[in-house]
Amino acid sequence: MNSNCETTKRPDDETTTRLNDAPRYNARMVFLKLGGSLITDKHRPYTPLPGRLAALAGALAAARRARPDLRVLVGHGSGSFGHWAAKQGGDIRHGVRQPEDWQHFVRVWHAAQRLNRLVVDALLEAGVPAVAFPPSAVALAEDGILHRWDTAPLEAALAAGLVPVTYGDVVFDARRGGVIVSTEEIFAFLAPRLRPQRILIAGVEPGVWADFPQCTRIVPEITPANAPALAAALGGSAAADVTGGMASKVETMLALAAASPDVEVLIFDGRRGEDVQAALLGEPRGTRVVAQ
Repeated sequence: MNSNCETTKRPDDETTTRLNDAPRYNARMVFLKLGGSLITDKHRPYTPLPGRLAALAGALAAARRARPDLRVLVGHGSGSFGHWAAKQGGDIRHGVRQPEDWQHFVRVWHAAQRLNRLVVDALLEAGVPAVAFPPSAVALAEDGILHRWDTAPLEAALAAGLVPVTYGDVVFDARRGGVIVSTEEIFAFLAPRLRPQRILIAGVEPGVWADFPQCTRIVPEITPANAPALAAALGGSAAADVTGGMASKVETMLALAAASPDVEVLIFDGRRGEDVQAALLGEPRGTRVVAQ
């Protein structure tokens, strides 16, 4: 969630998912997204931020120690890996048809999994028992929308006390051949099955700006009622990438909140490990997205 405000504003330093399935997790379950701008330098191709990754991994490890019953699904953006690779060829966000498109599909897949390996390595170094769940290997889309994901292995990992790690990735699509799906779209698909209490979107902004580009006020709460009035700020508060900018993220999270009204979504600054740890342990941070 990088923007023109990023450097000047900072807070005080087959089982297919089925809506009617009984959830196994609720109050203990948290989804955590590590934004691409948070873990990579999005202005430099294929450039991770290892110090930041280590701090974030340490924060998750500390939260798990403080609350042993905490269950976390980690997702991460592609940052300067997948997004950069995606921009070097055709627009596979909307489908893969020609042989050259499939070559591009593979390059994006490779870039995304390279970053995923770095994220998993950082978590393991911090003592977090992380296991990768690449969407390209377990999910299918239809006409650009995720529609199938065998969640049994993921649920087994959570039940064993492990930390599944997924990410924005390419997936095969029954109508379009292949598409790119964002971490937010993955979270929206999995939420009805796993029933998280909170969804945490950690980036490099303290929340959603109410007055972009001045960037002096954060919107405390976004609902379907006030979202239209914030359209200009949402459109400008993050540089658009191949999976959409801030407006797309908020739209997806609003739809998720509408489908799962008990879920609290927070968009906040994850550059300080202590803020991520606090959010994992239930403290408020940033902008809250709710159904009403």
